Amino acid sequence: MDINERSLELGSKRSVIRELFEYGKKRKAEIGADKVYDFSLGNPSVKPPKMVEETLKSLLLSVDPSALHGYTSAQGDLATRTAVANTLNKLCDFEISPDFIYMTCGAAASLTVSLKAVLNRGDECIVFAPFFTEYRVFIENADGKVVISTPDESNFQIDFADLSAKITVKTKAVIINSPNNPSGVVYTYDTIKKLSDILRKKSDEIGHTIFLISDEPYRELVYNGQKIPFIMNYYDNSLVCYSYSKSLSLPGERIGYIAVSPRCADAEKVYNAVCGAGRSLGFVCAPSLFQKLIAECADLTVDISAYKENREILYENLKSMGYKCVKPDGAFYLLVGCFGLEASEFSEKAKKHELLVVPCDDFGIKGYVRIAYCVSKETIVNSLPAFKALSKEFL
Repeated sequence: MDINERSLELGSKRSVIRELFEYGKKRKAEIGADKVYDFSLGNPSVKPPKMVEETLKSLLLSVDPSALHGYTSAQGDLATRTAVANTLNKLCDFEISPDFIYMTCGAAASLTVSLKAVLNRGDECIVFAPFFTEYRVFIENADGKVVISTPDESNFQIDFADLSAKITVKTKAVIINSPNNPSGVVYTYDTIKKLSDILRKKSDEIGHTIFLISDEPYRELVYNGQKIPFIMNYYDNSLVCYSYSKSLSLPGERIGYIAVSPRCADAEKVYNAVCGAGRSLGFVCAPSLFQKLIAECADLTVDISAYKENREILYENLKSMGYKCVKPDGAFYLLVGCFGLEASEFSEKAKKHELLVVPCDDFGIKGYVRIAYCVSKETIVNSLPAFKALSKEFL
């Protein structure tokens, strides 16, 4: 059959995260949901802020359906883009206008559109391990080439010597993700400043712009007073990709945005390329109802205290059991070592204890699994005996 072989390959085999999630649904149907400890998917367990629910009700009851559910401008409704810009200006000490905001169907669309806008065939895009598995799919779909920079495993910050060695004349973009999926690590101000300095220097050396794309769906999910440096304050040629999936607990509604720094060289051209990429990919007119919701709720964030409590319970208990853990400063993931086993083999052993943990080989790092602790506290507590039993197989 004469079809696209790459699409067939992607559709025939789900990501490792989705494979575990589907296995978990099947297993829960067989033995009961309370007996399966599913840490596979980053699906928020915290309810959206009450104002989100109230705003949705108000919109549905008071707004003319033709306006509520009709098409918006391709790049998004002006009122929504204005609300997003105002929030960024207020929270990030920056000045951006709605003319540089593009509303999207979540962060996946934001990344896909941004990469399509800046990459040409054969351009290289650097990602920092560990990285979200779908980066590879998004980059290759834009005809780019993935280049992996390995981290400093003592703290999972950027290894700048490795990064510098990986930048070539073909380097066109770099993606960062902080707080990070799957490690929960937050890049420090020093890390961001040094990264920006290197990219400026390398751009001058190779004679063209290197774009910095910041993937920020977890920006508000930080603990212990950590602050997330806003990348546009440090590097001019930058784009921010954002989703309200985690900050408002709306993952299934697929609403987010791209912000193009007005300080970019030829900023208007970059924004127009984003608009054109959205058009070519069919990502225009993000969901109208949720654009109108964001116009009213852009400043809100869920209560992350439940995630913080889950983090403490899980991290402290697993450490006491002998697990090697990377303590997360943000997001809701815990990176855990595999006692010297291959990650896929460890994940299979965990399944025998009804623990669903994601092997991180596809995240660009070996010997670790990811635990998504955005579940109920009850699930965390009830899973501890299973984690203890699993650890006894190695200690």
